[in-house]
Amino acid sequence: MSPFPRPDYAVLRRYDPERAPVRLDLSDNTNLWGTHPAALARVRAADTDDLARYPDLYADVLRNAVSERFGVDPDCVTTGAGSDDVLDSAFRSSYAPGARMTYAAPTFSMVEPFARMNGIEAQAVQWPQAEADPGLLLVGEPDLVYVCRPNNPTGGFTPRSWIDALLSARGDDGPLILVDEAYADFAEETLLPDAPMIPKLLVARTASKAYGLAGMRCGYAVGSSDVALEIEKSRGPYKVAGLAAEAAAAAVRDEGGWMKGVISETLTNRDRLSSELSARGRTPLPSRANFLLFPAPSGASRPDALALRAAGVGVRPFSGIPDMGDGLRVTVGPWDMMEDFLSILDATFGRTT
Repeated sequence: MSPFPRPDYAVLRRYDPERAPVRLDLSDNTNLWGTHPAALARVRAADTDDLARYPDLYADVLRNAVSERFGVDPDCVTTGAGSDDVLDSAFRSSYAPGARMTYAAPTFSMVEPFARMNGIEAQAVQWPQAEADPGLLLVGEPDLVYVCRPNNPTGGFTPRSWIDALLSARGDDGPLILVDEAYADFAEETLLPDAPMIPKLLVARTASKAYGLAGMRCGYAVGSSDVALEIEKSRGPYKVAGLAAEAAAAAVRDEGGWMKGVISETLTNRDRLSSELSARGRTPLPSRANFLLFPAPSGASRPDALALRAAGVGVRPFSGIPDMGDGLRVTVGPWDMMEDFLSILDATFGRTT
């Protein structure tokens, strides 16, 4: 008889980022300027049918919006309840007895749990080694390779030449390459338009970050039509709420051009915050995302994050970062929020320069 629970679930725990309510929450990399106005207008216009009826089987309104925005065929687009759902479905579609995946670490914290949930063995390759030789991610012939671009939590951005080298080393018969572009809007560079032409490549995006729709749980991905079909089969129907798909579609189309101003201000404030942190002797890693990772003031990230939270600001602690050790990740937002954060940082830990 099959055991319940599965033995390999013993090490899994419910996700708990230890985020007690706080006055200024800069811990989750969402859009601190708010929700895309077109998406918000669609939600406010909701009627009974939006809530009482089942949504489209596969969120066609969002698939069509992505198709129009990036110039890809709708059959090359798949959707999910957040990009997490898309990633989970991609993992599930890659499962076979003894399946393996590799990923460059450190990266998105849910990658290893998603692999375990789907019966896949996960193997980390440390980023400094993977950066020098992307072929290391192919050692042992994995069934799936995960790359986060820009990377969470470091903000680092693998150049297109690195991606091309990985794809070239893999060949057309190698593993599925899953590129997570949750923060690509802030990098102003994407693989999405090219994904349908590259065999066994899936590029995933989310509405939770740049579009300010984290509460709606909506994401999408682009690959060749055969790859998108396998993800759709793995995910199943009715997974994206109709109102979420409509709101995300309005944001993706961005017909009023709201995103341009938000992205521009985010990048300006990111550079300004980086300079302010550097002036305090807390130089962050270079980032192409809407966050910065800087050294933990005391060298211990979790106690430092708890100290800041007690003072009114939430940041995310990380440990074991190459060339840094323990670090704190802070979301970039409007400058008044950044000034508030810097004031609390100085009051809590003092200025080192």
